[in-house]
Amino acid sequence: MAISQRKDRRMNGAAVAARRVFPDNSGPGRVLSAVDRLERAERLDPAIDWLRGRIHRLPLGPLRDALHGRWLGHPLHPALVQVPIGAWLSAAVLDLLPGERREADVLVLVGLSGAGPAAVAGWVDWAELQKPQMRVGLPHSAANAVGVLLYAGSFAARRAGLRGLGRALGFAGFTVVGVGGALGGHMAYRQASGANHAEDVPHRMPSGWHPVGDMAQFPVERPVRRRVGEVDVVVVREPGGAVHVLADRCTHMGGPLSEGEVADGCITCPWHGSVFRLSDGWNVRGPATAPEHAFDTRVVNGRVEIRLRD
Repeated sequence: MAISQRKDRRMNGAAVAARRVFPDNSGPGRVLSAVDRLERAERLDPAIDWLRGRIHRLPLGPLRDALHGRWLGHPLHPALVQVPIGAWLSAAVLDLLPGERREADVLVLVGLSGAGPAAVAGWVDWAELQKPQMRVGLPHSAANAVGVLLYAGSFAARRAGLRGLGRALGFAGFTVVGVGGALGGHMAYRQASGANHAEDVPHRMPSGWHPVGDMAQFPVERPVRRRVGEVDVVVVREPGGAVHVLADRCTHMGGPLSEGEVADGCITCPWHGSVFRLSDGWNVRGPATAPEHAFDTRVVNGRVEIRLRD
């Protein structure tokens, strides 16, 4: 009891110290509180639903998965944004140097050329997120759009010989894009947008073989959820008797695969439609960019046992 009380006092003391350094009404506290309120801003939902519907109806075909980055193994959008950000940062550095730097004009144009593909990939990813992430994504996109307009004005001013105005618009654009980037970082690192939501399965799954139930408990081609230690798995029995087991949490946004549909040797996540092959967990169709963890199976005295596949 004494040890527990001392631990509680240390934790409370650390919390008080943290409030002294970053009180709720300080700069960092205000920023985080504002973004947290944005996550709960349900007034944005009608616009979100309208935009998401339009994006889903775009006739992208196989290009949709390519834009998600399924071929890359992680979202493509963060890689594409390096082109405009890098070009505009370099242009800003050149604009700070004395004299006229025509190279800065070229870099501004390179950034504008790369902004379009990055935006398209971002919108395709955005349409497959959860509402709190989408609410933050709207101002993220709006800030970047304003930044693009400012850089377009900057390039036009430079071409017209108004270099002072061109520099000023460039610095303004970089500031606005920086705000958009900060919101994008919040989505990626605080809200886990685009992260593999099943990455921790190997770290939580106990080693060795583990029973998940009798063979008779698994109807043919009907997913059944079981739990091994701290890990939920989905068990699917095929008509020929083979049993396939995957981690139940979809790698895209953590949706329950056990509530999805089984067809043609695959299972579809009920949340955003990602399709995984039952035999090995391969993500056949996005928006999931990472495959699902698959398990080896065996039947011992009529009982199904599983272990995490290497």
